[in-house]
Amino acid sequence: MKTVIVESPAKAKTINKYLGKDYKVLASFGHIRDLPSKDGSVDPENDFAMTWAVDSDSKKRIKDIADSTKVSDELILATDPDREGEAISWHVLEVLNAKRGVMKDVTVKRVVFNEITKTAILKAMEEPRDVDQEMVEAYLTRRALDYLVGFNLSPVLWRKLPGSKSAGRVQSVALRLICERELEIEKFNSEEYWSIEAKLKNSTSKTFMAKLTTLNGEKLEKFTLNNETAALAAKEAVEAASFSIKSVVSKPTRRRPAAPFTTSTLQQEASRKLGFNAQRTMRTAQKLYEGIDIKGETTGLITYMRTDGVNIANEAINNARDVIGSKYGSNYVPAKPNFYKNKSKNAQEAHEAVRPTSLSRLPADVANRLDDDQRRLYELIWKRTIASQMAEAQMEQTTADIVSTDGKHTLRATGTVQIFDGFLTLYQEGQDDTDDEDEKRLPKLSKDENIDKDKIDANQHFTSPPPRFTEASLVKRMEELGIGRPSTYASILTVLRDRNYVIMDKNRFIPEGKGRVVTSFLENYFNKYVQYDFTAGLEQELDKVSDGDIPWKEVLANFWLDFSKSIEGTKDLRVSEVLDVITDALAPFIFPERDDGSDPRKCPKCNEGGLSVKTGKFGAFIGCENYPTCNYTRQIQNSDGENGEAADEGPKTLGIDLKSGMEVTLRSGRFGPYIQLGEPVEKEKPKRASIPKGMSPDSVDFDRALKLLALPRDVGMHPEDGKVIKAAIGRYGPYVSHSGAFASLKDPEDVFNIGINHAVTLLAEAAAKKGKAAEPLKDLGEHPDGDGNILVMNGRYGPYVKYKRINATIPKDKDPMDVTMEEAVELIKARASKGKKKPAKKKASAKKKAK
Repeated sequence: MKTVIVESPAKAKTINKYLGKDYKVLASFGHIRDLPSKDGSVDPENDFAMTWAVDSDSKKRIKDIADSTKVSDELILATDPDREGEAISWHVLEVLNAKRGVMKDVTVKRVVFNEITKTAILKAMEEPRDVDQEMVEAYLTRRALDYLVGFNLSPVLWRKLPGSKSAGRVQSVALRLICERELEIEKFNSEEYWSIEAKLKNSTSKTFMAKLTTLNGEKLEKFTLNNETAALAAKEAVEAASFSIKSVVSKPTRRRPAAPFTTSTLQQEASRKLGFNAQRTMRTAQKLYEGIDIKGETTGLITYMRTDGVNIANEAINNARDVIGSKYGSNYVPAKPNFYKNKSKNAQEAHEAVRPTSLSRLPADVANRLDDDQRRLYELIWKRTIASQMAEAQMEQTTADIVSTDGKHTLRATGTVQIFDGFLTLYQEGQDDTDDEDEKRLPKLSKDENIDKDKIDANQHFTSPPPRFTEASLVKRMEELGIGRPSTYASILTVLRDRNYVIMDKNRFIPEGKGRVVTSFLENYFNKYVQYDFTAGLEQELDKVSDGDIPWKEVLANFWLDFSKSIEGTKDLRVSEVLDVITDALAPFIFPERDDGSDPRKCPKCNEGGLSVKTGKFGAFIGCENYPTCNYTRQIQNSDGENGEAADEGPKTLGIDLKSGMEVTLRSGRFGPYIQLGEPVEKEKPKRASIPKGMSPDSVDFDRALKLLALPRDVGMHPEDGKVIKAAIGRYGPYVSHSGAFASLKDPEDVFNIGINHAVTLLAEAAAKKGKAAEPLKDLGEHPDGDGNILVMNGRYGPYVKYKRINATIPKDKDPMDVTMEEAVELIKARASKGKKKPAKKKASAKKKAK
């Protein structure tokens, strides 16, 4: 028998079917070991020795793997084809080698495949190799670096900025990008400019548009016409002149299709076209990769989704060309296949791009087997892959210069005519924040042709600040800078939201006060480690480790030499000193200039003390220096206010509901913002709808408010019993329900958009979990007093540590994954002491009255 190790149980089932009865395929369920969150897991004083721990769930899986390996003649490690997959294979092998008798007479092979199809699996089995130790070392370096930064830097934040949650090697740099963009927006001064646009007619009375480019013989720059007086003078000059066409130039142009998807471009395009965040994209892609039941055969629908590669296999190219020819015609098939080169820093192009495993499998062929998210994402991947191998689009770009008879003024008309649509017949790549005008078509224009003026307009414009990052544009910027890896983008962005360092408003990142304070601290005291070039440079060194060009412990030693000094340098810092530095750094943001010219830092309550950044149990805030005499405080930044000023708590009218004739208002209450319809009438309460966490009140317009008030909504009939599935928002957030069963929705937007297939899947998953013992987030190991392990759990009311029958809540400002054994013991001890009830005092017996 041969034992095969893969990562997921879904994959194990599929592969076992392909390989047959002589193979036993087991799942590791991802990593079986990790670095415990305690001091010494990476020991710089001992040549960066790393101590690994196995959690309780993995122990059982390891036992199953060991038992199977004992009776096998081959152990085949078939985990994913990237660094993480290589590391999982290495971990499994290390653990099995440490068990006596398990690996005796067992041959070890490492196989990799890019897609879960029978052909790819069988081919991989014929081409085994050894575990790539250099890839493993690159993983070890990354894991050690992340541990050394997180474990050493986060405690500095806790001590110097109480209420801060964590810092990370890549997470903090991504947060800095968001904060810097916000600062650019705040510093931006809008400038006025004008343009002169003319609606013209040619000799056949066909109209077209042109812009004034030359006035009185001088070329117009963007800000030449910077006020209404200058603009109206220019308009009058154009109106008074006669024009004819001086030149017409037409140039053929071509547009090449975009490359097939990499991980990051898939995340970007799914965000633009489907509204998926990075985490949702990767979760859906994982399901497509692992496969579903299609016509009785279980197979993967797409290739591996964590990749930097932009090209696809020759057989896939030939498959695509056949599909293009049969579906769109031979003129859409280019003479030679299209090949691409990745322009991103640190790209590793060892793997294929993300593509369907069979391009002959059209989206319509699998639509009835997929839930809504899977269907939409598969269609997007299929279209992008097919389009990448289609012929270029052919255009003709025309520019006509229309000049006044005295030669002083020039109007320019431009337009594009599509000669052949090529790949555009199927797919066009989305763009972030583009300012390009829609392509315009010009009528037939000839040199020396006289032109009539139909209408001349002077249009006022104002320059706009740079836009806030969307998930797509932030991922793109990180990729351009060489920060992070494709596999980490989704988790990084999720952490920033979970730590409440940022909020999302209309799908754009806005830094919260807490995030800006943390970034300011790091920029002032750990500036080197949030520099983009430094972080990208580390990624390049990791690639060199992976290529065998540099020893991995040399990278760690060079990093630790300076980083440890920076950590040591903060020991004597007083919190008050840190807060003074941060107050000065953030002053333009938290103390904007007042209209009356008064001191923006003067306390508005006592009118004497100065305002500054202070910290408390729940994070940083603005407070008066005259405390406790003056107790004025306000948030540094609040989702409903601007520049840190307190939000107006009065009702904000959004519109009038036509059905009821009542006002729809946005309000703020003790449990947060909510929508209300009308006002109380006698004892009858008005209808209300809470705004769920993760949905900014600023994003709630009249239409969205009506949707919230209309909840719960009917999603559809459950296919099993025909009863209605509903979507609603409850005390703990958005959810779907059916016959007393519930399933949470991660994205608040899903409450409006979720379809029947996705809802049924979520309810089924929730039902499968029900009745199972809750799985711990983390096993800290045996209690120092013995007799049982301490577990980190996630409960209905938040994370907690569990020991025997004692449950102790983890403070809100503490990341449950960072809780150490020592902290857990103290929490349990404190909870146990609270639980001891003092014996009730006996009531004194009433004295008998003397007779």
